[in-house]
Amino acid sequence: MTLPGPLGTPSRRGAAVLAAAAVLGVLAVALLGAGLARTGTGELRIPAAGTTTLLRILLLAGLALAVGELAGTRLAGDGPLPRRLAASGALLAAAASAALLLLLAAVSGLSLPVVYGLREGRLLLVTANACLLAAVCAASRRPGLAALPLAAAIVAEALRAHPESAGFGVGAGLTVVHLTAASLWTGSLLYVLRVLRLRGGGREVLLRYARMAAFVYAALAVTGTVSTLRRLPLDVVLGTAYGRVLLVKLALFGGASLLALMARSRLMSGADARPPARIELTALAVIVALSALLTVVPDPHWIRS
Repeated sequence: MTLPGPLGTPSRRGAAVLAAAAVLGVLAVALLGAGLARTGTGELRIPAAGTTTLLRILLLAGLALAVGELAGTRLAGDGPLPRRLAASGALLAAAASAALLLLLAAVSGLSLPVVYGLREGRLLLVTANACLLAAVCAASRRPGLAALPLAAAIVAEALRAHPESAGFGVGAGLTVVHLTAASLWTGSLLYVLRVLRLRGGGREVLLRYARMAAFVYAALAVTGTVSTLRRLPLDVVLGTAYGRVLLVKLALFGGASLLALMARSRLMSGADARPPARIELTALAVIVALSALLTVVPDPHWIRS
């Protein structure tokens, strides 16, 4: 693989290879992840696991695009900005939510009116409508208004991820912070790299991003650790699909962390920080896919009961 050369002359071949690697990794997680993770665990087969995982990936990716652009425009400062993708990202998330609603009806054998009455159906409907409103706001002259409906979509997704709680409990609160931080890290990094490519560089933009990313990383690490300790008994980590996927996610998270530190070190020394940042973004894309898979594999919470 040919990595980018000197500042201002990024290698298109290297970027294309990394993009292809990200796509292949995401597709592998979506199509094969659930089956591989539950091999030998004795857990029941999840109906339409691959389709559900892919739609969850699209939902999370759409949220990251929209949230990341909202933050990225503030980090970019003065100068030309890349084409706006927040509205497209929000529309993608809305379409994925609607498709998940239809899939839920098809898998359960229930009619749509009945599915709308289910807790998961209502939350998917809220997510779809909130993302649709966010797309309208993002395409308007005041794109910052999209922050409120995007927050509503994240809260709805957090509640959906914690069916064991009737209301907004500690687990849902941790997921709201975790999902927001993950969207900021992935989406903002993508936006900042697009800004740098458009401008041919921009050390100040990267410095502002690095400062924000430090807080985002801390929020991810804390909420992820606490959520794992609450949700997954340590003695069944290797014996459940959830635990196995989580271990792979943690390994990639560690790799992405090292790449982020490498990029920061190169930035502080005046070198080009974009090569490790691009690889970091590729790792984050696969992490997003694994996060989606975690919402599909059997919930280990039942082991506690």
